[in-house]
Order: sequence, then structure tokens, then C-alpha cells
Amino acid sequence: MKRLDYYWYSQNAVAWLLLPLSWLFCAIVKIRQILYRTKILSSSKLQRPVIIVGNITVGGTGKTPLLIALCGLLKDKGYNPGVISRGYNADSGSGVINGVHQVSGKDTAEQVGDEPLLIVKKTHCPVVIGQDRAAAGRLLLENNFCDIVLSDDGLQHYKLQRDLELAVVDSTQRFGNGFCIPAGPLREPVSRLDSVDIIITHKTGLGVDNDSVFELFFENPINLYTNESRPLDEFKSSRYHAVAGIGHPQRFFNQLKSNGLDIIEHAFPDHYSYEADDLCFADDLAIIMTEKDAVKCRSLGLENIWTIPVTAKLSESLQSRILASIENLNHE
Repeated sequence: MKRLDYYWYSQNAVAWLLLPLSWLFCAIVKIRQILYRTKILSSSKLQRPVIIVGNITVGGTGKTPLLIALCGLLKDKGYNPGVISRGYNADSGSGVINGVHQVSGKDTAEQVGDEPLLIVKKTHCPVVIGQDRAAAGRLLLENNFCDIVLSDDGLQHYKLQRDLELAVVDSTQRFGNGFCIPAGPLREPVSRLDSVDIIITHKTGLGVDNDSVFELFFENPINLYTNESRPLDEFKSSRYHAVAGIGHPQRFFNQLKSNGLDIIEHAFPDHYSYEADDLCFADDLAIIMTEKDAVKCRSLGLENIWTIPVTAKLSESLQSRILASIENLNHE
């Protein structure tokens, strides 16, 4: 049986059948926006500028690698960024989602979610998770010296006021069939992009040549068991199982193939919680997976798994545009 998101990227009978529910969803979204705009529903403002890095679609657009790159850019320019995140799929039994929790390198992906743990490990910036991002932001500022707050996702979390909105759009997937959930992938109508500050497009293989584009590049694979690193070119002579539990696994697979790797594709649901049996294939071929999957699989103790780090590269003009927008916030 096909997953629902299979029908989101074309005009088809299933999508049309679900369209009345999409209209209802869009109506609720619009009413909610009006309630916040007219202050019938209250929102909170933090004591430091808040930058949202989000999207209007369900699934991955590369926003987490982009956020990681932005943390590095801001640190290089003398800022002290902190990050807030929902902590999707974190263990509610641990109490970190019912309230708020500052992520540490000792936490597990099961406790705090895969993306927050990945952000902590790659940026060394303070990260606080919580369903209430305003509460997460307050804890972040109370416990850490931060002069700017980045929100991983949260474009639709109007309970938290924001100073700058960066919306990420995938150049390939775009907006699918143009329908809202559940008939399509949209969390909000495409017209929502008219009100964001900067629209940033993720493109692959087209170069980062203007002020609104970033691209993801592979780094050298790392063995999860030994931490050994090898050049990517050395992986072109063998066949591998490729594993991805992200928003759009095919994008990862296509990028592997474009780098000359021979792979057997294994797509899992986004934020999937792996067990060792999921990765025990009938042969002894090595496994290659995303960093997001790796933070959940390192504890499995399997020796023949490699992860490929990904770096988001922004053009100089896009960096300048973002930094100028942030500088303007500090002068308001």
C-alpha cells in the first residue's frame, strides 16, 4: 500500500478525493493567521532577534543543513547564535517535549529527536527543544549567552513572534500538486511566501550563483563504528546499500548516483527509528546513510555502516543579503 505522500506530487484521483479536506485545512490555517494578526490569540516576543528557517511544505527541503551553515556564518561574523526546535519524534516519556529541554551531546536521538542532536553535534551551539517554541526560546536565553535565535522550522508556529523569516523551497519538488494537506504537501497556501523576508531555493548541480540559492555537497564518508574517514572517490568501485529516512529519500539517492556510486536504494519514513534488523540485508555489502539517520544508528554497533556528511554552501551574495537583513534588525 502506497503512503499518502506518494500522491502529493501529481494530479490524481486520490488527491482529488481528498481535496475537500484540504479546503477545510486551508480555512483553518487562514482563520488561525487572522486570530494571531488581530491579537485574539496571543504571541510572545523574545529579548533577542528571532530568525525562522522554515518551509511551507511537508518533508525535507534542506532547511536543517542550511540552518547549520547559518550558525557557522553567524559565528564567523562574531554573533553568538542559539537554536530552538520542536524536537520531532522525541520521547515524550522523558519529559523533554511536554516541557522544554536543552540538548547535550550526551542525549540520544530517541530522547531529543534526530535533527536537534545533529545540530548540536555539528554547530556546538546551544539547542533547546519544546513544542512551545516561545518557552524554548526563553529557556535558551536564560541559560546561554545568545544574541540571536534561529528556529529550526516553525514558520507556522505563530505563537512565537519573529523578526526575519527565511523560507526554503526545493527546486525539484517545489509545491507538489499545489494542494494543502492531506491532498498535497502544503502546510500553508503558496501565497504565504509573499509575506516572508527571503525565499531561498535549494538547487542541486546548478551552482550557487545568486542571492537566493544554496546547494548541498557531500563530504568524505565516515564509518559509524570506527570513525574512520575515506575519500568519496574510493566508494565508486563497489556496490552499497543506501539508506535514507528523510523527507525526500530519492534526492539523497540521486546525489549518490550523480557522484558515481552504485547503490541499492532503501527508503524509510522521515524520522524513522531504526533497529538493527532494519539494516541486516541478505548480503555483506556496506551501507551508506545520511547524517540524520546516522545519529540514530551509531548505537546499534554495526561495523559496516558509513555516513556521508553534507554541507550547505551559500553564495557570497546570499550570505551578504542575510547578514544585511540581520544587521538591519539590530538598528531598528
